[in-house]
Amino acid sequence: MLARVVRGGFVESVHLGHAVARDGGGRTVWSIGDPATTFLPRSALKPVQAVAMLEHGLDLSGELLALAAASHSGEPAHRAGVAEILAGAGFTEADLQNTPALPWDAQAAFAWRAAGRGPEPIAQNCSGKHAAMLATCVAAGWDPTGYRDPGHPLQRAVRAAIARLTGDGDPAVTTVDGCSAPLFSCTVAGLAEAFARIAAAAPDTAEGRVAAAMRAHPWWVSGTGRLEVELAAAVPGAIGKIGAEGVFAAALPDGRALAVKVLDGAARPLPVVVAAALRALGETELGTFGEVPVLGHGVPVGRLEL
Repeated sequence: MLARVVRGGFVESVHLGHAVARDGGGRTVWSIGDPATTFLPRSALKPVQAVAMLEHGLDLSGELLALAAASHSGEPAHRAGVAEILAGAGFTEADLQNTPALPWDAQAAFAWRAAGRGPEPIAQNCSGKHAAMLATCVAAGWDPTGYRDPGHPLQRAVRAAIARLTGDGDPAVTTVDGCSAPLFSCTVAGLAEAFARIAAAAPDTAEGRVAAAMRAHPWWVSGTGRLEVELAAAVPGAIGKIGAEGVFAAALPDGRALAVKVLDGAARPLPVVVAAALRALGETELGTFGEVPVLGHGVPVGRLEL
């Protein structure tokens, strides 16, 4: 069991899953379930994808590189950043091939709809990654029209980076992510390993550049009120990334790292489990990070707990 929902002293629901925390030497110091299980890490793999893109010529840094590794909330600055990445490589919004959607952020979505706009690729949370993929194709001299094909040179480069950074070897499963890009599997422990290698990398490497961008610009990796922003505030130097269906991974500059997969796909228990993993790694001064109240008529009547 990863976490349970306690309402008025009664266990109302439970969340099952897999989680691992490893120290800077790669040793497991805390785990739940089976961290060796193969799963689909969804958007938690975006920092690894960004590493592959930098290694093949992508020329981004700072906020825009963080946006390339983001599941952004579709707030105005996020969308403007995506447009900047596209324009820098000679593209427009019409060239994006990701799934149309409304902005993730509720206020941004309301304003977007009030302006008369519906689901569009640039508003979808993966548009930064897709814009960066197009830019990488230009930098590497690859045909950008088929960049979503698993056999495209870009996706072969991503696959190789996943195999190398996770230490799992060639991904066992290849399918399609929610945004339309190829999705490759790894293990829960392998995802933690990849984040450790990125977070602890030398600053002049592709991994180090991605870590620096995520560390300095967590809002660009996510958005207002999101878990990545809360993690960065609670644990200075940490990088984190959420994935759909209850996935989260994080790491610190010394290589301590964690990864979580909630089996029912819920994001609700992630803060509680991530906080427990951080405490197992020695990060005990977390403030209110990881506290998830259970409400009754707007008032806390319980909480999520391990």
